[in-house]
Amino acid sequence: MQIIEKKVEFREALLSWYNREKRDLPWRRTNNPYYIWVSEVMLQQTRVDTVIPYYERFIKAFPTMEALAEADEHDLLKLWEGLGYYSRARNLQTGVKEVIESYGGKIPANRKDISTLKGVGPYTAGAVLSIAFGIPEHAVDGNVMRVISRLLLIEEDIAIPRNKKIFEQVVMDLIDPEDPSSFNQGLMELGATICTPNPKCLLCPVMDFCSAFHEGRQDELPIKTKKTANKTIPIAAYALQNEEGKWLLRKRPSKGLLANLWEFPTVELTSGSSPKKQIEKEMEIVPKNMEELLSFKHIFTHLTWDLKSFTARINDPIKLLSNYQLFTAEEVNALPMPVPMLKIWEEIKKQRCMDE
Repeated sequence: MQIIEKKVEFREALLSWYNREKRDLPWRRTNNPYYIWVSEVMLQQTRVDTVIPYYERFIKAFPTMEALAEADEHDLLKLWEGLGYYSRARNLQTGVKEVIESYGGKIPANRKDISTLKGVGPYTAGAVLSIAFGIPEHAVDGNVMRVISRLLLIEEDIAIPRNKKIFEQVVMDLIDPEDPSSFNQGLMELGATICTPNPKCLLCPVMDFCSAFHEGRQDELPIKTKKTANKTIPIAAYALQNEEGKWLLRKRPSKGLLANLWEFPTVELTSGSSPKKQIEKEMEIVPKNMEELLSFKHIFTHLTWDLKSFTARINDPIKLLSNYQLFTAEEVNALPMPVPMLKIWEEIKKQRCMDE
């Protein structure tokens, strides 16, 4: 294969382009392994532009692993609020505690040990090792697989987990042993900005090495089977306020979807039942002056909420619902809530400001 025969030239072309064109991102201004770890966790399934302010606030709040290890989960989740995939935050904190307890506060600089940390998979391990420690280790994500599949005309389905080994082996064969950090970040940057699903081939610094481009097949790769459609669940959420102006919320269970986050009362809607009758039946609440607020879809990894939200007044329901609590508006603002509830709460605040 052409690229394998000219590894040195390929590396030089990639690194020259990366060092010249790379985006100025806050986690690229440090080689602190803890900061690199935080950034890589945040970047999982999340856009760079979204991550930047979260990363900067996170590092300011928890500048050391000790600070994160000692943080209250409420504060951690509130800081992560809106970023989604909240298990990432919990796993990161658990992993940091493991580093402090088992490795004397120093992140392991080898794949075997770092991979034992909670939430650290092959990609995160390779990213931290190569970027923070300068160790030539593969860091293969979706962007990198897309680049490699086109460079070498690899037609194996990237949606099949076992095929990732193919791409990891290719990266280990190509990686620059002198500057693995820039090499891995160069591949990631190339996939994020040039070798995208709709590739900008004429701007590509390694176009001369790309087998797919020379055969005109760049739009066919990578091969990726489509995921099965997510299950859609109709959900009603109720922003309920008592006569004293306090809001009713509950803390979700400590395990499962959106664990330990706060939410307004929610019920799964059944066909043939109105949202008002459903909450009366399931929660023994009789809402007064109920009005529809927002309707939207929220997509999780394996399911979608088709959500309708409502506002209403209620009598004090605490005796009936022991797992719920009443909060002032100021207190609600301080609670860590998932994105769907945040949308509802922000709309309430917006409307009330407009009314006033």
